[in-house]
Amino acid sequence: MQVPMGGPGEFVVVATPIGNLEDLSPRARAVLASADVVYCEDTRRTRVLFSAFGLTPRGRLRSLREHNEMTESVEVVERVASGAVVALVSDAGTPGISDPGRRVVAAVAEAGLRVTTTPGPSAVVAALSVSGLDTERFVMEGFVPRRGGDRRTRFAQWATEARTIVFYESPQRLVATLGELAAMFGDRRVVVARELTKLHEELVRGSLREVAGHWAEGEVRGEVVVVLEGAVPAAIPETAVREALERHLVAGETVRDAVSAVADELRVAHRIAYDVALQIRSERGA
Repeated sequence: MQVPMGGPGEFVVVATPIGNLEDLSPRARAVLASADVVYCEDTRRTRVLFSAFGLTPRGRLRSLREHNEMTESVEVVERVASGAVVALVSDAGTPGISDPGRRVVAAVAEAGLRVTTTPGPSAVVAALSVSGLDTERFVMEGFVPRRGGDRRTRFAQWATEARTIVFYESPQRLVATLGELAAMFGDRRVVVARELTKLHEELVRGSLREVAGHWAEGEVRGEVVVVLEGAVPAAIPETAVREALERHLVAGETVRDAVSAVADELRVAHRIAYDVALQIRSERGA
């Protein structure tokens, strides 16, 4: 996209609280106070945020939702190209993560204009960080399909997905989804994070069957993030790990790089690969 260039405009992706308003960073507050235009998923929600911090909208709020993101992207690019500071917020958390924003970010970047961020709250990272499950490798699945073949296909893919799986689910469908996953994956571990950072925050941990049963007699309320343990890969013989490590070490790689490469290649835990690497180094007298 070719646009006339003006002053040093920029497009700022601003993370906002997922619950507790005190999680809005000072820098994010400053950007929202000074931006020429603020694009919002819902201007009403953003007005509440502005009011809580004594910020004045001054006619700067514009709606940017999934249905108008493509058309609004043209206007955003023109504003930034003319030298304006344009901010983007979603209803909560970091824009573009299962919320509008990805397309407009791509449009501004493709126009050769500056895109930056004031990072902060993200329900995905918040839930993962308190899950106690593997955080070294994970995959974000957004909202899972509600029904039909797409849903079955998605769950079938998780049967062999070794990375920790994070996804969103509506409170109305949570119990049914957990029950469906329990029927497929047995006692795989799961953590349900509900109402993160809010007054009634709740973390429920256990097997899929146990956590599904937690709400069997009651209603689930609030925002929900589910963190599901990845599939446990079949045991890899130590001889295979050793052979792979020796191949990398002979090629001149450091122990650290060799361990990382073998862990990815064979899908074994870094700890296991590292222990074998230490054995090899000890045998070599290094």
